[in-house]
Amino acid sequence: MNEYRWPDDQGLADRARQAWAATTGALPPGTPVTGKVIGPQPFGVFVRIDGTPDAVGLAEVTTMPRDTSMPAVRAAVAGEVIGHAIQNHQIRLRLSER
Repeated sequence: MNEYRWPDDQGLADRARQAWAATTGALPPGTPVTGKVIGPQPFGVFVRIDGTPDAVGLAEVTTMPRDTSMPAVRAAVAGEVIGHAIQNHQIRLRLSER
């Protein structure tokens, strides 16, 4: 099995698009967040953000703490919102050290 995979939730992208205005209002830059990894990729991890079930977070490798391994699927993570990627309806995250 490939270690990289997209989130299993097939309708998540549509729900994230529909909830985008509410999501960005609830998660402005600087907001601390927690969540679970739902899809590791070579460039980072997709995160389901606690309290905002239709939000998709993306923590790119470049925003992860140095000398840490890539978190696995279902791993609990914490960090903060660093921006919004409107074209993909994703919340950009910087992960904290675990």
